[in-house]
Amino acid sequence: MIKVQTINNISPIGLEKFSKDTYKVSSELTNPDVILVRSATMHEMEIDENLKAVGRAGVGVNNIPLQKMNNHGVVVFNTPGANANAVKELVISSMLLASRNICQAWNYVNNLPLDNLKATVEDGKKNYSGSELPGKTLGIVGLGAIGVEIANAAHALGMDVVGFDPSITKKNAWKISADVQEALNIEELFSKSDFVSFHVPLVEGTKNLLNAKRIALLPKGAVVINLSRDGIVDEDALIEALDSGKVKYYVTDFPINDKKNNDRVIALPHLGASTAEAEVNCVIMVAKQIKDYLENGNIVNSVNFPEAKMPRAGEERLAITHKNIPNMVGQITNAIAEVGINIVDMLNKSRDEVAYTLIDLESEISDMAIDNLKQIDGILTLRVLQKNY
Repeated sequence: MIKVQTINNISPIGLEKFSKDTYKVSSELTNPDVILVRSATMHEMEIDENLKAVGRAGVGVNNIPLQKMNNHGVVVFNTPGANANAVKELVISSMLLASRNICQAWNYVNNLPLDNLKATVEDGKKNYSGSELPGKTLGIVGLGAIGVEIANAAHALGMDVVGFDPSITKKNAWKISADVQEALNIEELFSKSDFVSFHVPLVEGTKNLLNAKRIALLPKGAVVINLSRDGIVDEDALIEALDSGKVKYYVTDFPINDKKNNDRVIALPHLGASTAEAEVNCVIMVAKQIKDYLENGNIVNSVNFPEAKMPRAGEERLAITHKNIPNMVGQITNAIAEVGINIVDMLNKSRDEVAYTLIDLESEISDMAIDNLKQIDGILTLRVLQKNY
């Protein structure tokens, strides 16, 4: 049985993709083959030798120690696009909350005494008059699956949309509306945007992406939306801009310390992907990816290993994770040739310090030959996949 350990609450509908005759799924397992996780941190966890894959039912992987996984040849998967609609809806909601002063107006009404309520409401509503979205400009930093959906939805609402993503994929470029403008640099995007929404991972290059210098480029009264990651925005600089009136509102999904109490901060409890539909979509997607990896050796949507897909051929398949160093493929193929087995098909892909090789064999390979392959310096993991797995 293949052991799948769940961390956090994982949608049971998605877990049904793991057939009970082959997979055992539980939160109580030890030495698992697979770990499924949402937001729980894994940095202090020990990595058992049996672990082959980690599935993140979501996009961000800051909670997963990728370098440690690389060292053990563990493939980490995520689910880009599975929660895109949920995040898109929350971004649109955030713009509406800010443009119409809804949270502040709500608080005003909730705190009114019941005496003469109707007249007081009418008297106070002028303080919460807002504006409409059509004609306003939304700047989107990051045009992945989520950013593209937001761009198209905002354009459909009558907004002007400008995006910045120097590494946009061809797949996402085809999906985005032709009316979405491209910013040549992030400074140009900030200078044009009445609303700014971030959809990038937190890495060294995106930490404090919006800082004091760039806040100064925003039009007066702009709204900043961060449903991406804590750390993308320099919040100390942004609070100063809120207090001075330079920025109208800051909508964040990551409330930290007392900044949440600022009258101009709309703080949400990490709701970006918190819908029943998104949770199910993410688990179904990551389950399919992990099954394809375990059963066929294919890698799709990995954050630490290269994408690798090859149709099955031959009698057996070898799936090998290894270091990205010279002569690895040569040593592997020579070891196979020495035992007189013909290679039907082969695929080798690399990504930074790691690489992955799929080899389809014409006939079954002996345990001794497998042991010899595992002794090659630089091999991290080696699996033999039967044709009718």
